[in-house]
Amino acid sequence: MSRVRTRPTRDDTKEKLFGAAAEVFEREGIGSASIEAIASAAGMTRGAFYSNFDSKDDLIVAMLEDHVERSLQHHRALLATHREPADFVAALRTAERSPHDPLGRAPLLHIELILFAARAEKRRPELAKRLRERRALVAEILAGQVADPAWASAMVLALEDGFRLHRLIDPASTPSGSFFRAITDLLRLAKLDPAGE
Repeated sequence: MSRVRTRPTRDDTKEKLFGAAAEVFEREGIGSASIEAIASAAGMTRGAFYSNFDSKDDLIVAMLEDHVERSLQHHRALLATHREPADFVAALRTAERSPHDPLGRAPLLHIELILFAARAEKRRPELAKRLRERRALVAEILAGQVADPAWASAMVLALEDGFRLHRLIDPASTPSGSFFRAITDLLRLAKLDPAGE
């Protein structure tokens, strides 16, 4: 009986490269990580890397885009069953992160990759596009709850990034639920002052 051999799909290959890159970046740092080391950690050749990405920079941007896309899908799925902001926040707090999202499990690496890509001026429009998509989703969640959902969404995401950074620097003074506590407090304040005055 012959065994059927299936080739991994392009998405499978990219997912494997994302995981390997996250591992190598965390171990060696972004600047020091070579394409050869990433390919080797993924069990692939340098040629396999280049058949998917033109450069390490392209890989980094693709990793960030994949992370944002997974986050948006996850948040939209929660939003489908949790329309009220307080209910959505409670559901988000208890939801599991995807095991296929290496940046969701490595907040320091996530921030490092954002900064790395932001330093390249030509990459900023790609990052800005994803940031706007995240803001639009948060604004959708907050619609009807606050006077200016677009501005509130910018505040929420800045707050999330700030708490993530503070937790990395000083976890003793920034417990893991700090962001969710802050959002819950802000929602409570919005209910006390619905006019936003």
